[in-house]
Amino acid sequence: MAEAPSPSAAAAAEVASVSTPLLRRRGSYTRSMSHARDELSSFRSCLRWMCVDHSDGSSAVASWLVFVLLAVVVPAAARVAMPRGPYDTEVQVSLTLSAALAYLTLSSLVRRRGLRRLLYLDRLRHDSLDVRAGYIVQLAGSFHLLACFVLPCFLADAAYKVFWYCSNRPFPLWWSAAACALEMASWMYRTAMFLMACVLFRIICFLQILRMTGFARDFGQCADVADVLRQHGRIRDQLRRISHRYRRFILFCLLLVTASQFSALLAATRPRAQVNIATAGELALCSMSLVTGLLICLHSAAKITHKTQAITSVAAAWHADATINSLDRDPENPRTPIKASPHHSHASPVHLTASSSGEESDDDESSRSDDGLDSSRFTSSFHATHISYQKRQALVTYLENNRAGITVFGFVVDRTWLHALFMLEFSLVMWLLGKTIGIS
Repeated sequence: MAEAPSPSAAAAAEVASVSTPLLRRRGSYTRSMSHARDELSSFRSCLRWMCVDHSDGSSAVASWLVFVLLAVVVPAAARVAMPRGPYDTEVQVSLTLSAALAYLTLSSLVRRRGLRRLLYLDRLRHDSLDVRAGYIVQLAGSFHLLACFVLPCFLADAAYKVFWYCSNRPFPLWWSAAACALEMASWMYRTAMFLMACVLFRIICFLQILRMTGFARDFGQCADVADVLRQHGRIRDQLRRISHRYRRFILFCLLLVTASQFSALLAATRPRAQVNIATAGELALCSMSLVTGLLICLHSAAKITHKTQAITSVAAAWHADATINSLDRDPENPRTPIKASPHHSHASPVHLTASSSGEESDDDESSRSDDGLDSSRFTSSFHATHISYQKRQALVTYLENNRAGITVFGFVVDRTWLHALFMLEFSLVMWLLGKTIGIS
């Protein structure tokens, strides 16, 4: 009789029979497997507390209700029911529009791709240990960065709200305390929603920066040009996907922040405008929050763009070094020098063999052996060196004509684009100041 399988073997076979069809099923990778205590637990908790969880129908309905309540109803009710300051309309409209833009972007991305695919954690297995370790550290420290931006603005706005309610007292004590708490919650919700989307974009760009740094560090040690092209194509494809996912957010964020700042500037420079901490304190906090989020996005996009484009100079330096030292190095791996042997330094193998056998060779063989060179070896070496040179030159040409980076509807976000954007914004500011207070 056949021996019965052990319990451990039976359990392993059962697990394999259960898990194998899931791996082969069509669409099984739409959401990557995760568990409750993985590196995304803090992200899930943050999205749950911010009510951006759209994993099921009830969570989506609750998310929309919280957004409508804190981003629309509370600011509108406060504006209608209580007398407000001179710049309250600009502040509330700017915060609500920025929160709506961030909410729609986050909910769409998380619902379609899942958090692990959105943060490219399902592709980290193809990266080195340094890239994985650096990315996990960045994920853990992202909420510290978010807190550094949100918490000071929230504390300043809370102090301003408490001072305003204590000075005006529009309602009895308990009603005033409840209204003040709702307004503070609305302010923090909208500010945190906008900065959360910007920090998430920064984290995704930081992963590509880690990949390009490791790629540039190990570039010269890779002898296979096809492997280099494969890695560069993989990074370029991921940058194209990131650009496609966030191009609308970056564009609308730029337009929204520009319109918000110009409306605030127009309101602050009009005749008989009252500009002090009591009246324009919230306007300054709103402007700092929106401009900070925009700068986070533009800085991250420009940094990864220049990191990607700088690989061309690394490839050109590697190509020049390998070409100059091609006779002293292995054609297949330019980093490895060719070791000289006694046979190559004194005489050719053919000459040594003929001398040891005692046989005399003809004049052609003697003339070929007297010069101490093996022409067949140098012919093959020249051919290999020439092929290697062509491959390296093709790689440099490819990198020069395929500059990857973050794009916004075809425009690459680099220093040139940022300089043009700055000059455009500066010209508009000077034109507005010339129309209001007479600066020319």
